[in-house]
Amino acid sequence: MNDTPATGTDGAASRGTGEPAPRAPGPHGDGGSGETDPRAPGPRGDGDARETDRHGPGPRGDGGARDALTAEVLRNALVVAAEEASIVVVRSAYSTFIVEGSDASAAILDAGGRLVAQSMATTLMNSMALKVALPELLADIPAGTMRPGDVFVLNDAYRGGVHTNDLLVYRPVFVGGVPAYFTATMIHVSDLGGLSAGGMAPLATDIFLEGLQLPPVRLATERGVEATVEAILRANSRTPDKVMGDVRALIAGTAVAAARVEALIAEYGPAGLAGRIDDYLDYTETRTRTALAALPAGRYEASYLIDDDGIDAGTPHTVRVAVILEPGAGAVLDFEGTGPQVPAAINSSSSQSLAAAVFAVRCFLDPSIAMNDGCLRAIEVRLPPGSLLNACSPYPCGGRFVPVYAAMEAIFQALSDAMPDRAIAASGILQPFSIAAVRAPYWIHLSYDFGGVGARQGKDGPDSTGVHFGIGRNSVPQAEPVETRCPLIVESVETVPDSGGPGRHRGGLGSRTVIRFLADAHVTTRGDRLRNAPPGRSGGLPGRVGGFYRRHPDGSLERLGSKVNNALFAAGEAFVIETTGGGGIGSPYDRPLDEIEADLRTGRITARGALTDYGVAVRDDGTVMREAG
Repeated sequence: MNDTPATGTDGAASRGTGEPAPRAPGPHGDGGSGETDPRAPGPRGDGDARETDRHGPGPRGDGGARDALTAEVLRNALVVAAEEASIVVVRSAYSTFIVEGSDASAAILDAGGRLVAQSMATTLMNSMALKVALPELLADIPAGTMRPGDVFVLNDAYRGGVHTNDLLVYRPVFVGGVPAYFTATMIHVSDLGGLSAGGMAPLATDIFLEGLQLPPVRLATERGVEATVEAILRANSRTPDKVMGDVRALIAGTAVAAARVEALIAEYGPAGLAGRIDDYLDYTETRTRTALAALPAGRYEASYLIDDDGIDAGTPHTVRVAVILEPGAGAVLDFEGTGPQVPAAINSSSSQSLAAAVFAVRCFLDPSIAMNDGCLRAIEVRLPPGSLLNACSPYPCGGRFVPVYAAMEAIFQALSDAMPDRAIAASGILQPFSIAAVRAPYWIHLSYDFGGVGARQGKDGPDSTGVHFGIGRNSVPQAEPVETRCPLIVESVETVPDSGGPGRHRGGLGSRTVIRFLADAHVTTRGDRLRNAPPGRSGGLPGRVGGFYRRHPDGSLERLGSKVNNALFAAGEAFVIETTGGGGIGSPYDRPLDEIEADLRTGRITARGALTDYGVAVRDDGTVMREAG
């Protein structure tokens, strides 16, 4: 019997000790909320999808259309309630990363742990964490002990959380004196200790070096924040005032969403709301299964390489997957054969790996399928305990994006083999970094830059956007607010010519950002795909690898490692972030001349790149011609 845990919708979460892993929450078709244009076509091969969409969920027969309409109205009302919560968090938080980057997530769940709705700003990895962690909260703090006004918090990576700086906050919504729903918010707070400011710690060898861990605890009551919890948070942060500002923003977000849910309960009645939620979750499941049934049946295997773990430089790690598609059976994603967990910050908690797996499958489905618990029931994810994708305590999980992006890429390549007409080449990914004061009083700037997306069959890859698995409505913070809050100057942000993988369809370009320091600062980096370039497909070439650099006052560049902890930069030096380009698809020599000319005009390639990568020479008037031979 295979003892690898299979994830679905109703299992208990693992503490990271080899017990069964949590069941998989649902997917994002678009890297965001799944709230997409309802006019989008149905799944390929389903001739009835558009007709079904018109009627929506709900029973057929007398009153069916009316019930379906009510269910859809309520679904959108709950999404808006979560959206309001996200907005409140962004507008109330203290951290630059939240205020300027809009990095705030919110969701609504029922007491059974089902993901009922999430905001359009919410990332899949965050909604997955909020879903998986709720049963853990209820296991430690029974629903019967909860009271109106109570708010709870945890950040335990082995019980559904992400990493130590991501706080998951929950507020129960009562019906008849019993919690029936939970509103939830989540952000990466400014700092909760650890080896480096901001929760990066790329060289942590266990989770205790990554910062404060919180089991499920009561954060607040109707009287306000619990004084003992606030004291613990403040004592473990380099930026205590910012952390508590962020925490109060999270609490405020849950309050707004709870008020909206209570209003819907009052308007439709407890049974009316619960029944319509059941209807639209069932409908979402039906649409997901229909979309999966349209994919070609078979077993498709692939793997993807991680550069290194930062501790043992130069030693790669591998994520492997088998995607199994069977008619009427949904999809199975089996990660047996993935490398073991390591004492370095490149492991992932199970919730994050589940999110990556479901997201990658969803990218090949109809993007108009809503994001909620109904999506989960057709996708089974098997994560071997003690692997890079399902780490056990005390293995660190702070760099979870490294293995989960490898998992996502492996699935992309497996499904690209299954559907060559919808293939995508490998992409550059986000390259996170933190910049912080060397000593108190501390200031911290957290950010990331994106690599280029791999070329798609029939399309070039988008430039410097990354594949948005981890990003909802988040954005890179704008230069001016960062310069106002921190002693630095953002000198430039630009794309890097010739960085997209050459091909019939070119990979997306990477970017270059230059940040000059006005005071001494510590820089911490956490990157990947800076040694092994994202490969192309079908004769396409790899993207150009990026890197992190120190620019000395004389203009010379010194390359840094992909995972550096607290590198000291002097005032006057600059930090340079170059992201990796996406791979190309098809032979570069098949790219039409007019597209090469357009790339030259827009600065995406240089004359040298045109010659070396595409075999064309540039005339004085900007037109190109094929080189003889």
